[in-house]
Amino acid sequence: MLDRLILPIAPPEPVAEPPLPPPNTIPADRVDHIDRPYEHPDPPTRKPTPPWLGAMQRRIPLGWLQLRHDRGRLLTALAGIAFADLAMFMQLGFQSALYDSNTRLNRAIAADIVLISPQARNMIGLSTFARRRLFQAEAIPGVAHVDPLYVAVSNWKNPETRQEKQILILGSNPDRPAFQLPELAQFRNELKLQDRYMFDRAARGEYAQTIAQLDRGQPVSTDLDRKKINVVGTYKVGASFAADGSLITSDRNFLRAFPRRDPGSVSIGLIYPEPGADPASIQAQIRAALPKDVQVLTNAEFVQFEKDYWTKNTAIGFIFNFGVTLGFGIGVIIVYQVLSTDVNDHIREYATLKAMGYRHRYFIGVILEEAVILAIVGFIPSLAVSAGLYTMTRNATNLPMFMTLGRCGLVLAATFAMCCISGAIASRRLQAADPADMF
Repeated sequence: MLDRLILPIAPPEPVAEPPLPPPNTIPADRVDHIDRPYEHPDPPTRKPTPPWLGAMQRRIPLGWLQLRHDRGRLLTALAGIAFADLAMFMQLGFQSALYDSNTRLNRAIAADIVLISPQARNMIGLSTFARRRLFQAEAIPGVAHVDPLYVAVSNWKNPETRQEKQILILGSNPDRPAFQLPELAQFRNELKLQDRYMFDRAARGEYAQTIAQLDRGQPVSTDLDRKKINVVGTYKVGASFAADGSLITSDRNFLRAFPRRDPGSVSIGLIYPEPGADPASIQAQIRAALPKDVQVLTNAEFVQFEKDYWTKNTAIGFIFNFGVTLGFGIGVIIVYQVLSTDVNDHIREYATLKAMGYRHRYFIGVILEEAVILAIVGFIPSLAVSAGLYTMTRNATNLPMFMTLGRCGLVLAATFAMCCISGAIASRRLQAADPADMF
């Protein structure tokens, strides 16, 4: 019964298989690859290594290994080099501060040409000349106008401590400020009033409360050469080696403060050329027209005049230059002692290398390698310490002591020279070393 209900299943149809390729046949899609021989890709080309670079790569850093072998000696050498660099940094910093601080007012003068007495030494040691020389200079073609500038050093009382200190007093025409300071134009009308002055807010001393009161617009009263004056405003120039600060007022207030001063005796003559005129040409004309009782200087020459005084006519400039030289000499001695001791300790090893055929220039290279390493590593801490000391000195004295890139390069070059000179001297002993005498 069941075989009737179940339908018969047809057998599966046979599947035709693809014909097998004949033996030793290759598919058509691979024929082109088989016919063409396999080509290896070209390796990337490398640039030839320079001979000197290959020699450096193969060279053993013998100098560094010898320095690192005795770390106590290495630290002593680095401390000595850092001290020598620190001495040079500080001396150069003080020298730069000397020149910058004492030429601030000279650089701030607004006139292109100035007249001074031949007996003048510097800004605080100016002699006077007759005011009529200014009138004669004003008659030169190309001169727009002239003004006198009066300069004196006097005692004034610190408004806070009431202690007397020396200060530089400058008096000029308030309508044409003698200095390129924007605050002078702002207070020109106040300076025309009797006994009105402006104070240098960057002066050396305790003036915090005084400056704060002036910033609020409240005048400050004090004594100048036993006379009452009123300070109405501030400007910023800064202290110098010669003066703790300065006061600026009108020419009339200046003559009122110093009644014995002859108005016809001028400290500095300010000459303003006409727009477009050549200051050098006008200077030559004035110099030819005036007698020899005045010096005619351009603004740049007036700055150099002040700098030359501190460089050539005072002991300060010599002391700073001597300090730099002394620091350099100390560094040479310290590095020489370290390198010379290292050479003596390894003289047998050097003699062995010499017997093996190494030339003397190889040993010089090792010594100079040690010298260069000492120069670089010793320079870094001295730079950091000097920068900190510059900041401390600037905050304590208001002197313009700043770390400059040029000074860093100068001290680094001096350090390299110092170490290389020491290395060259220390290597002379190797030249006379005979391997036969060492054993």
